[in-house]
Order: sequence, then structure tokens, then C-alpha cells
Amino acid sequence: MQSLEEEVKQTIIEVLQLEDLRPDDIDTDAPLFIEGLGLDSIDALELGVALQKRYGISLSGDSEETRRHFKSVRTLAALITSHRTK
Repeated sequence: MQSLEEEVKQTIIEVLQLEDLRPDDIDTDAPLFIEGLGLDSIDALELGVALQKRYGISLSGDSEETRRHFKSVRTLAALITSHRTK
């Protein structure tokens, strides 16, 4: 069975159409924005919508808390896990 972190990596690749990447190419703890994967605010919006649809989580675009959750694949997986246990 695929880990949640691997699912998140695959979702990032699919939603953002990063065909040249594989899940193994994405460091679980690397920053998603600026450094690391180098995503931008449009990518964040697209990814946020996909995560809301796929995992039923609610996100606020203006929230500092949401920005913290989008730090890395690991923090996104933790957010999804915390919503699953509620």
C-alpha cells in the first residue's frame, strides 16, 4: 500500500503536470515553494483545490496556518492525517 506521503507526491505531480518528475524525485522534507520544488502561488491554489477534493479538507488561502501546512510534503500529509482523525 502506498504511503500518504507518496500519495501527496503523486498528487503534486498529476495536478501540476510535472511529467518530468517521479515521486522519488521529491524530497519529503524539502520546501515546496521558492527553494526545493519551486512552486508558486498559482501552483498552491491548484494543489489546495485538489487536496480539498481528494481528501475533504478545508483550507483558507489567507491563513498563516495553511502556509505552514504547505511547507513540505510531510506537513501536507500531517494536515491530511489530522483531518482524518477528526
